[in-house]
Amino acid sequence: MSNTIRLCLVLHNHQPIGNFDGVFEQAYQDSYLPFLDVFDCYPDIKIGLHTSGPLMEWLDEHHPEYLDRLAAHVKNGRIEIIGGVFYEAILPMIPPRDRVGQIETYTKWLTNRLGAKIQGMWMPERVWEQPLTADIADAGIQYTILDDFHFKNAGIPQEDLYGYYVTEECGKLLNVFPGSERLRYLLPFAPAQDTIDYMRSVADQYPNSVLVFGDDGEKFGTWPDTKAHVYDRGWLAQFFELLTANKDWLLTTTLAEATEALLPVGKTYIPEGSYREMTEWAMPAQQQVEFEDMVHELEHQEHWPQIKKYIRGGYWRNFKVRYPETDEMYCRALGISNRLHAAEQNGGDEKLLAAAKKELYRGQCNCSYWHGAFGGTYLPHLRNAVYKHLIAADNLLDKAEHKASSFIEAEVADFNLDARKEVRLEDEKLVALMAPASGGTIYELDVRSICHNLLATLSRRPEAYHRKVLAGPSASGSEVASIHDRVVFKQEGLDKMLQYDTYQRKALVDHFFDNNASLEQVALNNAMERGDFVGSPFEAKVRRNPDRIQVQMSRMGNAWGIPIKITKGVTMNAGSSSLEIAYLLEGLPQDQVLHFAVEMNLAGLPSGADDRYFHQAGGNKLGHLGSQLDLHEVQDLGVKDEWLGIDCRWSADRPTSVWTFPISTVSQSEGGFEMVHQSVCMMPHWWVQGDAEGRWSVVMQLDIDTSLAESRMPKEVRESVNAG
Repeated sequence: MSNTIRLCLVLHNHQPIGNFDGVFEQAYQDSYLPFLDVFDCYPDIKIGLHTSGPLMEWLDEHHPEYLDRLAAHVKNGRIEIIGGVFYEAILPMIPPRDRVGQIETYTKWLTNRLGAKIQGMWMPERVWEQPLTADIADAGIQYTILDDFHFKNAGIPQEDLYGYYVTEECGKLLNVFPGSERLRYLLPFAPAQDTIDYMRSVADQYPNSVLVFGDDGEKFGTWPDTKAHVYDRGWLAQFFELLTANKDWLLTTTLAEATEALLPVGKTYIPEGSYREMTEWAMPAQQQVEFEDMVHELEHQEHWPQIKKYIRGGYWRNFKVRYPETDEMYCRALGISNRLHAAEQNGGDEKLLAAAKKELYRGQCNCSYWHGAFGGTYLPHLRNAVYKHLIAADNLLDKAEHKASSFIEAEVADFNLDARKEVRLEDEKLVALMAPASGGTIYELDVRSICHNLLATLSRRPEAYHRKVLAGPSASGSEVASIHDRVVFKQEGLDKMLQYDTYQRKALVDHFFDNNASLEQVALNNAMERGDFVGSPFEAKVRRNPDRIQVQMSRMGNAWGIPIKITKGVTMNAGSSSLEIAYLLEGLPQDQVLHFAVEMNLAGLPSGADDRYFHQAGGNKLGHLGSQLDLHEVQDLGVKDEWLGIDCRWSADRPTSVWTFPISTVSQSEGGFEMVHQSVCMMPHWWVQGDAEGRWSVVMQLDIDTSLAESRMPKEVRESVNAG
């Protein structure tokens, strides 16, 4: 047949930094390995393959024979290895120097391990901004793939999307292929013949064109129900059989071959964006609901095809607004990148700086910075992993800069880029970041010996898909459904578990409740807030001594209309892994009792396990970390995670009532809707009354013991940690 087309099949295989080893292995067995086994049987078929750096490193360690097979296919020209950002960072989220650095570093790794010539790259989550063109070109990349959705937003009609385009920034050129949304939804969910028929229709109308499929390799075995469909029932073999049978007009080629054989269709400049679904997820929840309703209303109308091309969702960077917790990670990573760049300019220890750069790059892995059909931001182990690598980078920079083995420092600056000043208080054991303008809270608390942020929390907030939760699970009408269409409950009663917070779940959140407020009301965030201290600005000052620094924050506010001043001090001593937290309340009535509470959330300490529990002095265990406790007349409480090797012990200088309860979210993942434990809330509370001067005070201590974790470290690592 004379009407030939080229099909470029490009798979993107990825597992994020911090994912469980068993998840990597399962994906390998369910998807990556069986795909290659089937591919081996069809020598006429060529593909492009992008494997993210975290996954590639894991494969090199656990299944090097798989990479050897890839290298053989690279050598015989059947697989083109597509490069990219080593640790799969969203490019607009990292500085230009890190964009170029990550791409170049991964190109070198792939060349050395697989013998690949890297000419193209995978654009993480297809998040695009036009200025990226120059950085990508500077990194030695000639072409990449975006979605046809991007090109339509640039005004290019569907009939002109059967090739590739060139774009430009500051005189630097990049070829860009439009990935077909139609193919993304056909493969592998529709019968294989449907895809062939679609491509036949394209060949008849647009001969000598290029069709690009660029999507997750996990669709072929890892996504729910796809393993049975793709392999057990033979969909992939059927598809490859059909590709082979139609090779007289349907040529499977690599992106490199397409650029060599054909000139660009034209030149274009592409607006910022991502794939269509991602732009919808980036919008605020209520706007998502309105957007979905509008689309459902219009899509059955006659003029919808003409209207659709002008419909766009939100801006990817606003995930940092939707989820302030991800903005905290972004700001932390940016600060470390700036510090690393300065250290490189000053000629620091090259070996330590190289190690710090690798940790920084790992901490830029995108998955926990956003949320859509996947867990993303809602998965604590991914957020914990980001902080693990960022804190490790910070520790390495301390060594590269030859910081003293024992020190204490305080710095005032705009660390979270909100045009307000924060305070960073640190010694060789802890880093505490405080936000006086946001309720005088501690919003990050790094335990440096185990590279763990105890305040990598996440608040409960509305999501557009929560209306699906309220509607209940539904069965898919097809044999195998796209991940975007499934409504599956991974546990019962999720519709009863939807709860929302009106503030960020951090430490030193100051509440005034009704005197008869209950644990249940507070845990559900249904207790009436009678004060104006939560989220309100405090004034701050730093008091310094050579071995001791205190950050003092105060606010003149009110509770029940009564003018009250809260002053709280957070004190750190050099060489200590403890925080002293002192509260002074002034203006309290002497003839009235007020109910005052201080909220502290601890993250990265899962619930429901026997080796993670509350305890008191003397070893008395009080239940796992998902327990609701209503304690009275106590002066200490510990939160211990034996697996992580940390024991956080709170104590007070006066008898105290303490509530504990878990913070859990109802969120969406590949497998369906599920309850996810986010943090442990520990809330000491008192019924306070003013003394003769209208004052009341308490001094608390938060001691963080990681001796168990350190005892399990190799000797050289333990000595390195203790040396700071």
